[in-house]
Amino acid sequence: MIGGSIVAALIMAVVLFLLLFDWDWLRGPISRYASARTGREVRIEGHLRVHPWSWTPGAEVGGLRIGNPKWAGSGDLAYIKEIDLRARLLPLFIGQLDLPLLRLVEPRVDLIRDKDDRANWRFDSPKSAKPAQLPPIQRFVIRDGQVSMRDARRDLTLKGTMNAAETDTGGGKGFELVGQGTMNRDSFKLEASGGPLIHVERSRPYEFKLDLRSGATHVTADGRLLKPFNLGALQAELTASGPNLADLYHLTSIPLPVTPPYSFSAHVDRQDTKFILTNLRGRVGDSDMEGSATVDKPNDRRTITADISSRRLVFSDLLAVTGGGPKVKASAAKAALKQGGGATSNAVTPTGLLLPDAPLYRDRLQAMDAKLHYRAKSVVTAKWPLRQVAFDLTLDHGLLTLDPLSFEFPQGRLAGKVRLDGRKAPAVTDLDMRLTNLALDKMLAGKAGGPPPIEGVMIARAQLHGAGDTVHAAAAGANGRLVMVVPHGQMRQAFAELLGINVANGLYLLLAKDPKETPLRCAVADFEVKNGVAQVSNAVFDTGVVQAQGKGSIDLRNETVDLRLEGQSKKPRILRVWAPITLKGTLLHPKPGVDVGKAAPQIGLAAAIGAVFAPLAAILPFIEPGLAKDADCAALIGEAKAQGAPVKQATVNAAAASAPTKK
Repeated sequence: MIGGSIVAALIMAVVLFLLLFDWDWLRGPISRYASARTGREVRIEGHLRVHPWSWTPGAEVGGLRIGNPKWAGSGDLAYIKEIDLRARLLPLFIGQLDLPLLRLVEPRVDLIRDKDDRANWRFDSPKSAKPAQLPPIQRFVIRDGQVSMRDARRDLTLKGTMNAAETDTGGGKGFELVGQGTMNRDSFKLEASGGPLIHVERSRPYEFKLDLRSGATHVTADGRLLKPFNLGALQAELTASGPNLADLYHLTSIPLPVTPPYSFSAHVDRQDTKFILTNLRGRVGDSDMEGSATVDKPNDRRTITADISSRRLVFSDLLAVTGGGPKVKASAAKAALKQGGGATSNAVTPTGLLLPDAPLYRDRLQAMDAKLHYRAKSVVTAKWPLRQVAFDLTLDHGLLTLDPLSFEFPQGRLAGKVRLDGRKAPAVTDLDMRLTNLALDKMLAGKAGGPPPIEGVMIARAQLHGAGDTVHAAAAGANGRLVMVVPHGQMRQAFAELLGINVANGLYLLLAKDPKETPLRCAVADFEVKNGVAQVSNAVFDTGVVQAQGKGSIDLRNETVDLRLEGQSKKPRILRVWAPITLKGTLLHPKPGVDVGKAAPQIGLAAAIGAVFAPLAAILPFIEPGLAKDADCAALIGEAKAQGAPVKQATVNAAAASAPTKK
């Protein structure tokens, strides 16, 4: 009896102590403990009241202030005038927190993130990408809330209001956040709303809507949190539209390419740090796209994997990815350069330039990794009969590779790889592309169904290395080689005659539209590229009636062309004017002509064969090792040997160059 009385007395004393205890005495210890755990000052400036004797114990906190971390300077992350919360008792014993009530009066939240991705609302490591996970709140009340944000990484400023007021009978509104500000110097508006919070359960999804506008960019999401309020498990129907995909960088931190106006929709599933986009459909410019994508950020690096295809690709839309676009005046181009963008800026090519001059942002390429598998089933172009485009893109810590990269023609294929090293300053580009079996009659078909000027196949190879943060800059300092060969075929004799400027015969045949053909035995153009200048090393055009030799250069630094063809007739003609055919001007506007003031010197045809065709044995294996054995080109090499030209040593060197090396 005495022991029981003592226990009862102790329980009664504890109860009386809890009932009469002044909880304000704990404000200091709680504030110091919270400050130590969060690394920032936390203070309870008002009263603290605790209500422990209930199946839903709760607390009332007045004047809660949460300061900024030291790097964010003075000021507070949040100040809440009053907090009233209740928690269910039984779930607490199994580690679950369910809140029947959370009421916030006049909360003020000031969010800050700097360019180093340090955020004042993040209490864990800056590299952590774990989504926020809040407990379910049955009755959520926010009265006169204010939120502001300054995000240096997204160039975003935002001020808004947030409210949520509901009654037990379901009246009032659910959660609502409305704000406006600027992003990348464009107007920015945000509207977010949630469904009713009365009787929210862990097993029942919570509906939400999002509407965001940044300048002309518009993004909407209609979705649900699968486990309220776990932001790491959600589903949504997403739509996005705007003038340029690159503008989404400031919203997503993903350096998407420069594009024409776009619109797309997708179903989104978020699984912790991973976003999975399925049923992705839309348009970029006049091209359609469909496929799927996965975006993941398990640590400080974002990884994107995508499989995209187009039923119909308009080729000019693809050119925009490299910075190509409509031509504008230089002043407008400079203004566009200041607008930022994705991996390349949204600047367009200045007037007079063919090669794009939009800068590459190496820091954005280095911030993420990507793998893209792309296929275009049909292609629309203004000039070339291109049928299909395909490439696999890999981005790994700033090293971008397109391998394989292929362009399919009705007959013929251009394929190879491009490697852009964005880890270096400036970026370094290596290109190795081969053209095989391109049907010239398909590329150069005559108008109104007329016969094409040339029939046969073209084989070519370009191997270039350049440094620069724009396509134009890389080309302007490029080194390498470019070789084009037509090993055999047929040519309209009228065009062949004009290579020798046989006025009487060539013009007559052209005017008469004579379809008579002559053999095209072998045509070769070999350019050596040094410091952005492609100089003709060897160029020859051998037909049944004329043999022509080429000279000159293409200057990629200022995009000027200065080429000429000098012909030698193989047959006696009554009237011959040996004047070179010229091609001058710019890459964008080349102008053909005839240099009638400079007659070509008459040299023996045999000597010309020996001098020009001797290097063929070394040129042809650069494109294809077996090409030197082609019947027509091999015959010319044989003729050169017959004239005593030094072909043997060139053949030996070419064979050694094309032989596989042993490792």
